[in-house]
Amino acid sequence: MEYVILGILILVLVISVFSLFKNINESNITERLGKLETTTVKELGDFQNNLTKELNQDFLALNERLEVRLRLINDQVNERLDQNFEKTNKTFTSVLERLSKIDEAQKKIDHLSSDIVSLQSVLTDKKTRGIFGEVHLQHILSNVFGENNTTIYKMQYSLENGTIVDCALFAPDPLGLLCIDSKFPLENYRTMVDKNYSEEIREQAAKLFKLDMKKHIDAISNKYIIPGVTSDQAILFLPAEAIFAEVNAYHSDIIEYAYKKRVWLTSPTTLISTLTTIQIIIKNMERDQYAAVIHKELRLLDEEFRRYKDRWDKLSRSIETVGRDVKDIHTTTEKITKRFQSINQVEVDSLEYQEGE
Repeated sequence: MEYVILGILILVLVISVFSLFKNINESNITERLGKLETTTVKELGDFQNNLTKELNQDFLALNERLEVRLRLINDQVNERLDQNFEKTNKTFTSVLERLSKIDEAQKKIDHLSSDIVSLQSVLTDKKTRGIFGEVHLQHILSNVFGENNTTIYKMQYSLENGTIVDCALFAPDPLGLLCIDSKFPLENYRTMVDKNYSEEIREQAAKLFKLDMKKHIDAISNKYIIPGVTSDQAILFLPAEAIFAEVNAYHSDIIEYAYKKRVWLTSPTTLISTLTTIQIIIKNMERDQYAAVIHKELRLLDEEFRRYKDRWDKLSRSIETVGRDVKDIHTTTEKITKRFQSINQVEVDSLEYQEGE
């Protein structure tokens, strides 16, 4: 840009020089050219200095603005980096927490897997299955009625016929003594529902499963339903919900057979519902008993209050009579007092009269 301006000035000077050549004499050309050259050089120098100065100022101002802008950009970048670092740190911390929870859950799963394996090994034996069912039954009873609430239920209760039932429930009349026994027919059930076996083997297992169930129903009906001692019905407790669901869904003949024998099939869930209903009945009967006692006491209290009222009326009348007597005595006392005062006044007056004489 500086060179363009300089070229324009030179061109103007050249034109001016040619104009001067026409108007001036040849004798003054050298002098005027010298002066013009000096003036031109001076003006060009001043112009160059001013231009350099302005360019330097503009450059400095531009440099300052660039520095300010770069500083702002740097601050924003640092702020964004800090924010992103903080978010990244939080995300990393959250990931570590989740990993620790996953690791803990994995440990629990491993522990649960070992428990399941041990439980399966326990359930393969009939005796341990029986113990498992009894423990499960006791746990349900303690949750519903409270632990060791012997007024309502007893575990391993001996009946009059010499048999021992897993649980005897002392329900109110007309239900009475209700026996609950735990049964766990597992072997044939597993074969029956395992699709890895052939259809023939599964059908044979289903027949054996029905026989097992009917044997348990017969045993409970014969042992734990005693006329005049226990209730006319009993409960067969199946500790596995799956077995109970299987019977209700696909073996209605077992349900009908149990109904005829007055034996009710229950699972952990349905047993809780049954026991809860019995608990409500017991509480309602206790409330009715307490209400009867309260009503009796209120009736007795009413009789006592009537006697109290009669005695108070008699005492009130007696108090009124005594009050009247006291008032009469008070009136008589006032009269006697006035009489004495009159007598005393007479004596005093007579004495004064005698002294005057």
